[in-house]
Amino acid sequence: MPTRDIIVVGASAGGVGALQRLCAGLPEDLPAAIFVVQHLSPSARSVLPHLLDKMGPLRALSPVDGQEIERGRIYVAAPDQHLLLRPGRILMRRGPHENRTRPAINALFRSAAIHYGSRTIGAVLTGLLDDGTDGLLAIKATGGVSIVQDPADAEWPSMPRNALKRDHVDHVVPLDQLPALLMQLVHEEVAASIPIPREYLIEDRIAAQEFAVAEPEIVAPGDPSHLSCPDCGGVLNCIVSDGEVRFRCQVGHAFTPLGLAAAQCDELERALSVAVRTHRDRLKLFEQMLENAVARGMTHAARRWSEASEESGRLISALEDAMISLRKSFGEGEA
Repeated sequence: MPTRDIIVVGASAGGVGALQRLCAGLPEDLPAAIFVVQHLSPSARSVLPHLLDKMGPLRALSPVDGQEIERGRIYVAAPDQHLLLRPGRILMRRGPHENRTRPAINALFRSAAIHYGSRTIGAVLTGLLDDGTDGLLAIKATGGVSIVQDPADAEWPSMPRNALKRDHVDHVVPLDQLPALLMQLVHEEVAASIPIPREYLIEDRIAAQEFAVAEPEIVAPGDPSHLSCPDCGGVLNCIVSDGEVRFRCQVGHAFTPLGLAAAQCDELERALSVAVRTHRDRLKLFEQMLENAVARGMTHAARRWSEASEESGRLISALEDAMISLRKSFGEGEA
């Protein structure tokens, strides 16, 4: 009987320290391969493999496309590339962003569920929003095991907390107990994998860029919604799987509901910032024209520029208040 020999781990804010603690507790004889996605800046050079390599006996590295999988290794996603799994090997691909991130946790978890099924263990650690939740659902759908760091133990509890809102988590543990739990799980024999819904298969191929435009069956799954993609402006399809909702456009950009709300919040804040800057420029213009009109004794023109200055000031205050309210309202919903 096969055992659970594929461990996928996702983290975001606070993840570097959490991953270091996890790796420090792993034993040298772990009979599994570990794959890590930590949300990274796309333009920065990542030193995470080096940091994790120093923490414990297992070698950590950033894999190359097509690299063969070896047990007892920690494979860390590189910046701006999805880390995906195939039978016996690794893919590193620049597929569409998911929740405006690449690498994305859901993309890794989904690929592990598809190609390794019940042999997969998925773990969501500290972070913001809900990347990893849909990936855990995919792992559970094929018979794998799902783990979430105890939110009370996480530096940023939103990601594990949002995963716990779904009825699919097998284990909730503090980070210091995770190595022992993994050692227990990797020695358990597993049953045959459960077939995964077709939507996950299509999304995995989209992330891996394993399709041609001419293939008519490879289209974004789901049904068109009335929402537009924040990344490209295209129509978002709404995908419902096991009662869970997510969104993907024809280009391939993918969003969870919280991820889409965060992207919309970013767009609104950007638009409000532009409006504030424009009104500040108008205010400077109006004040300059007012000063000029007063100096020339033009009473009617001075009154007009004065009224315009006051109106711009009111609009700036209203826009700044709207930006503050936007941050507060989404911050409460996100947590």
